[in-house]
Amino acid sequence: MAAKSHHHPLDRLIAAADKALRVVAGVASASRPTPAVHAADGVLSEAEQRHSAGLMRVNHVGEVCAQALYNAQAHFARSDAMREQFEQAGREEEDHLAWTAQRLAELGSQPSVLNPLFYAGAYAVGTVAAWLGDARSLGFVVETERQVEAHLASHLDRLPPQDAKSRAIVEQMRIDEVAHGAAAQQLGAAETPKPVRMAMTAMAKVMTGSAYYI
Repeated sequence: MAAKSHHHPLDRLIAAADKALRVVAGVASASRPTPAVHAADGVLSEAEQRHSAGLMRVNHVGEVCAQALYNAQAHFARSDAMREQFEQAGREEEDHLAWTAQRLAELGSQPSVLNPLFYAGAYAVGTVAAWLGDARSLGFVVETERQVEAHLASHLDRLPPQDAKSRAIVEQMRIDEVAHGAAAQQLGAAETPKPVRMAMTAMAKVMTGSAYYI
């Protein structure tokens, strides 16, 4: 009996479920060393440490959502080429997931307890984007990365100046997000309608506001 293709729908469903479980469980492996490895370990007050942890928890939630989005968009992509593009982007984003989880542990904190809920919501959004077609799906990536880049830039302003390790991670994440958005744009992304952009912004505010604390 012939072996099933890697792209068989059932294979992809199993792979997507496995990915979801690993992401929600906090299992992530980075292909690149953390940017914090060469950064100085600055002295933080208790309040500064809590603040850094809150911001890095928000960033970790963002990466959980990124994994969900790319997982859904890859699963429901219209072509193998587009599916491979989303899978590759998801693998690159997994570095961010691992880096932020490691930094949270170093700061004596932990990921958000709401991660399963965030993952489920982001997966649903990614599924809708994918069903709208590849151009719309890519447009959603462009808008998502634009908002994430702005969010990370604001964190660079808010992190304690002496927290060089967290700042190094956030800066590399920001650079990577810009590159992902540009890649999606070059592949033929359609512009995301303004009402959708506004809804995305509102959802992001709810997510970041809650993830900072829990």
